[in-house]
Amino acid sequence: MIYRLIRVVFLLMSYIPFSLGQFLGKMLSVFFSMIPLKRMDISLNNIQQSFGGCMDRDKAKRLNRRVIRHFGQMVFETPHTMRLNRDNLDRYLYFANEENFQGALEKGKGAFILTAHFGNWELMSAAIPLYFGGIAAIARPFDFQPLDQLVNELRSRFGSVIIPKQRAMRKILMSLRQKKAVGILLDQNVDWYDGVFVNFLGRWACTNKGLALIAMKTGAPVIPTFSVRQEDGRYCIIFEDEVRLVSTGDKTRDVEENTALFTGMIEKYIRRYPDHWFWFHMRWKTLPYCKLPDDYY
Repeated sequence: MIYRLIRVVFLLMSYIPFSLGQFLGKMLSVFFSMIPLKRMDISLNNIQQSFGGCMDRDKAKRLNRRVIRHFGQMVFETPHTMRLNRDNLDRYLYFANEENFQGALEKGKGAFILTAHFGNWELMSAAIPLYFGGIAAIARPFDFQPLDQLVNELRSRFGSVIIPKQRAMRKILMSLRQKKAVGILLDQNVDWYDGVFVNFLGRWACTNKGLALIAMKTGAPVIPTFSVRQEDGRYCIIFEDEVRLVSTGDKTRDVEENTALFTGMIEKYIRRYPDHWFWFHMRWKTLPYCKLPDDYY
């Protein structure tokens, strides 16, 4: 019953014109900016910690309001994935450097789409399989089951396979053997035993090492991919050049350095478009056992 209700709400929202929905999202963000919510404080604190050397508190607050505005707009944008098709795709987005992605797939080893909770990743995760064919995507289930069911329905609408984050290795390798692309968001905190510490926005962040391990093992190319909102309200989905993996023969070092390379690509886009990233997450929750030296890598 709850699932059906949420689905009806999403469907109705999908009929709101895209530009009008973005305007309503801005209005919604003004309301949420005035409510003292814990996640808003986390976002502001993360911004201050990351840009403290070049941004005073007033500027950090202004950026935080822009972040809230972006995700307010995303609330109204995402339901449009329900009505997305090849005929109306260019109303919402377009692709840049798509030859980088196609070239990676032509190598015949599958590929990784490296991305983050950045821009409108839900719209992007629907558009890529619609345009290029089915992919696999690693996702953590939502705690609220009816919403999780709907989101997975939307994510798999164009043939994508959703791989639960826990014990995902076998399905990832299977997807690569099928020469599919596998999407992975590498910007969330993990426990120390699942990750390595890399410098991210000036602080040591425990980052999942799985992508580096599998890419090194299989030779599957890694293509950083991000969605950036344009002045006309559409998104540009940018496929970056393939990441050149470090291979020294020292597995531990290679995992650390390649994970740092992946994280560096995410940081590059966050610094360029700071209002596009999901600052509300406790990204630096896992701490090193001891302080790491600045020249650790």
